Amino acid sequence: MPKVQSLRIKLFLDGAELQSMKEAVASNPLIRGFTTNPTLMRKAGVTDYASFAREAIAAVGGRSISFEVFSDDFDTMEREAREIHTWGGNTYVKIPVTNTKGISSAPLVRKLSAEGIPLNVTAILTAAQVREVAAALAVKTPSIVSVFAGRIADSGVDPMPIMRECAGVLGNRPKAELLWASPRELLNIFQAEEVGCHIITATKDVLAKLSLVGKDLSQYSLETVQMFHRDAHAAGYQLVPPIKATSAA
Repeated sequence: MPKVQSLRIKLFLDGAELQSMKEAVASNPLIRGFTTNPTLMRKAGVTDYASFAREAIAAVGGRSISFEVFSDDFDTMEREAREIHTWGGNTYVKIPVTNTKGISSAPLVRKLSAEGIPLNVTAILTAAQVREVAAALAVKTPSIVSVFAGRIADSGVDPMPIMRECAGVLGNRPKAELLWASPRELLNIFQAEEVGCHIITATKDVLAKLSLVGKDLSQYSLETVQMFHRDAHAAGYQLVPPIKATSAA
C-alpha cells in the first residue's frame, strides 16, 4: 500500500461546514478541493444557499468547489447553473445525471459544457450513464464525473470493475476527471487510485483515519485489546469475583 504522501489521487472534503473547510485549507495540504450538496447543506443548518456558497468560495482559497442545482425542470435548472457560474472562484456547477422523473440531463450538460461552464455531473451509478455523460461533455471544458461507488457497494456489487470501466470511458476526455463519491472507508482511497480515478471525496471521519496508514498491525491489535480492557473497567463490569492475592508462606 502506498504512503499517503505518494498519493496521486486528489482528496476532496465532502461536507457543508464552513469551519471545517477553513481548517482544511489552513492545516491539511492533502485536501485539494471541496464538494457539497443540498442534503449536506440542510443537515449543516444552512438556510441561505447563495450566502453560504459565496462564503465557502472565499474560504477555500482557489481550490475546486462544487455547488448543485436543485430544480427539477431543466429550464430552471439551467438558470440556476448560470447563476452559480457567476459566483466566480474555481467553482463547478453540479448537475444531477437525471431529474427526479429519470429524464436524462445530457442535453443540458451538452449545452452548458459547450459554453465552457465547468460541470460536476453527479449521482451516477452505472458505466452506461458515464458513457452518455462523456458524449455530452465538451473536450476542452473542465468537468468532473461523480460516480457514487459507495452506493454501488451498498447494493452488494463490487464497485472496482465498474469504476475501472468508467475510467476507460473518460480516456478520450482529457479535461474530464472521474470522482469516486460516497466512500465508506479509508481503503477506498487506495482502491480509487488503483482503478484510475482522479478524485475521491471524503468526510472528516474518513480523513481522520489517514494517520493510520502504514501502522504496524501487531501494535494496532495490542491497542485494540487495551481499549476493550480499559472500557470494561471504566464501565465497572464484573462477571466473577476478583482473585484474591495470597500471602507468601
